[in-house]
Amino acid sequence: MNASERAELRRGLLWISPWIIGTLLFLVVPVAMSIGFSFTDYSLLDRPAFIGGENYSELARDPLFWMSLRNTGIYMLASTILGTLLAVLVAVLLEQRLRGAGAVRAIVFLPTLVPLVAASIGWLWLFNAERGLLNRLLSLVGLSGPNWLGDPAWAMPSLIIMSLWTIGSAVVILTAALREVPTTLYEAADLDGMGPLTRFRTITLPMISPTILFNAIVSCIWGLQVFGAPLIMTRGGPQNSTLVYSMYIFKNAFEYGRMGYASALAWIQFLVAIALTTAALLIARRFVHYRAA
Repeated sequence: MNASERAELRRGLLWISPWIIGTLLFLVVPVAMSIGFSFTDYSLLDRPAFIGGENYSELARDPLFWMSLRNTGIYMLASTILGTLLAVLVAVLLEQRLRGAGAVRAIVFLPTLVPLVAASIGWLWLFNAERGLLNRLLSLVGLSGPNWLGDPAWAMPSLIIMSLWTIGSAVVILTAALREVPTTLYEAADLDGMGPLTRFRTITLPMISPTILFNAIVSCIWGLQVFGAPLIMTRGGPQNSTLVYSMYIFKNAFEYGRMGYASALAWIQFLVAIALTTAALLIARRFVHYRAA
């Protein structure tokens, strides 16, 4: 490397130094510290005491760990599957040249801009067992609404219903994918006499399958990390029915003062997310179709 190349390298490093420093301070160092804390007994007030793998072995004996993992799995699967199906349905309907489709698309996207705390408070009123809008609507048709957030059987389904409110981002992405489908394929389908459902199944779905996979993986990761809505609306719910994994990490770290155990929980969450994403990508090889460049 000659002098001019070294000077160019120094200038390049100087320009990206804020990003490098920020990454080291706010990503690499905290990640390294969390790995170290996961092998310690750390209460935030005393010095960390090394205990080896005891935090990880305790997980197998912790009933709340398994309950939070189960609750998070149910929420993640239901919100991902239902949200993906609903987003595809809405995106396809809005691409049918219907009057007012642009306004409807904006309305569908609007909930993603609402702050989480405000949205959670609004849904608290909707789910109110005595004066909530949902139960009032049910009473108009002679039905008695459930205690949405106070009944262990309904608390988690209520959070899943709320999650379907924020499909706007997925709808926008799917809309872009639908508009990239070559019109020649639809013209050929019309010549072959294909009906709308057959055309959707054999042309539209395969062509937008990479986008569906992307939205599903993002939704899966967000589902694994869900925290704000269950914390604000239920605080874990009756009989811990909405105690999700991130909330259990929070409780151990900042309520029980067990930062070491919370760090071990966080790393298990990270590994589960990596495993699920990898599995989804491997399974998707059979179902996802990519167009040649």
